[in-house]
Amino acid sequence: MASAAAPNGVASSEYDLMLKLAQHLDRHMIFPLLEFNAGQLVDEESGNVKDEVKAREIMQAKYSLLKKTNMTDYVANLYCDMEGLEEPPAEFADRKQKVFSQLQKYEQETSKIIELLERDDVVNNLRSDKVANLEYLKREHEVTMDMVNALFDLGNLQYSCGNYADASEMLYRFRVLSTDNDKVAFATWGRLACEILTMNWESAMEELQKVREVIDSKLSQNPLAQLQHRTALTHWALFPLFNFEKAREPILELFFNAGYINTIQANCPWILRYLAVAVITNRGRAKNIGVHQKQMKDIVRIVKQEAYEYQDPVTRFVHALCVDFDFEEAQRQLVLAEEVLRGDFFLLAHADDFVDSARHLIFESYCKIHARISLKDLSARLGLDADAAEKWIVNLIRDTRLDAKIDYKGGTVVMNHPPSSVYQQVIEKTKGGFFRTQVLSAAVAK
Repeated sequence: MASAAAPNGVASSEYDLMLKLAQHLDRHMIFPLLEFNAGQLVDEESGNVKDEVKAREIMQAKYSLLKKTNMTDYVANLYCDMEGLEEPPAEFADRKQKVFSQLQKYEQETSKIIELLERDDVVNNLRSDKVANLEYLKREHEVTMDMVNALFDLGNLQYSCGNYADASEMLYRFRVLSTDNDKVAFATWGRLACEILTMNWESAMEELQKVREVIDSKLSQNPLAQLQHRTALTHWALFPLFNFEKAREPILELFFNAGYINTIQANCPWILRYLAVAVITNRGRAKNIGVHQKQMKDIVRIVKQEAYEYQDPVTRFVHALCVDFDFEEAQRQLVLAEEVLRGDFFLLAHADDFVDSARHLIFESYCKIHARISLKDLSARLGLDADAAEKWIVNLIRDTRLDAKIDYKGGTVVMNHPPSSVYQQVIEKTKGGFFRTQVLSAAVAK
């Protein structure tokens, strides 16, 4: 286990997942992560850049990332900043003109079909049968397949220009009419990217579900492609997971689905950091306590299994607390984990929540094996001073109705552990025996 004796900032830089995440994100999605990293280099009080060399590296990374897109104005400004120029070279103006001409071309090609799709009399005649819709539009309004495909081309071009809302609309219209399954799947991924980048989380969750259905159905006969697509979707899902409260339950359900948890373990174990944080911070939010408890058990099991493949302070905290029951090590890793979270694009806003939830876990685990706990000792376990720990425990006992009390005279927390009745113990033993008998019977039947 790593020691917590590390200089400030070392943990977050050592465990930076930027390069791993970037391999599975669209280039437009990587840009916000680079912006975040650049912001981390700015001193909050003075506004000065703390590391000029690193800041320049990030600027160069932005340029390399976006120069292949059609965000011509932004790329030209980046180039000027990098080279210290007042005006960008003529090639940027030429390229901007080419992009503008291409936009005009596609807009002309799609103007008729867009106008038709905005008319109520036309829309009311459309049905769920795409072939019939195309026949109707071709017969009544002389719409061609080239016009439909032009919607796809315009959506792609708008996306490349950074016009995500317009791109989403074009891809939606294309998907309504097209019978080309490959292009429809591509358009669905495109719409998901657009909704993420415009932070339209409700729609993003709808598109995420559609992408999941495409992966499960269309790629069922191609395990390698299915693994790659599931890996990508897992990374894209991090955006709504940590930015939209209503996404927490469905995305956790997705990640713990057998196909996706296998994907995480086989292809991207670093996602365990995000999965562990999501589960731990979900303790007070979960609608179904039983489901949350199962997810907690699953994350502990998987962290233990994958310790040889991937570790960071978050997973080490889980391992130390829930596998080794090493409270001192858990506290050391929690200090490092907080630093790591504050340097992570997805987790910064959840750092305080994670630390508080982690302290609850420490307290619960510690209370399970002790009847009387020293406040001084417990405050050290929780990483709080004595007064703060006392207030924290009082609030916890009140809010959770924990069967405990504080002995102020003795400076201890007294836990009440009522023994299980013999009747209850017999029930639990019988349940376990019955389950094992079923498993053995099923195995023999095979």
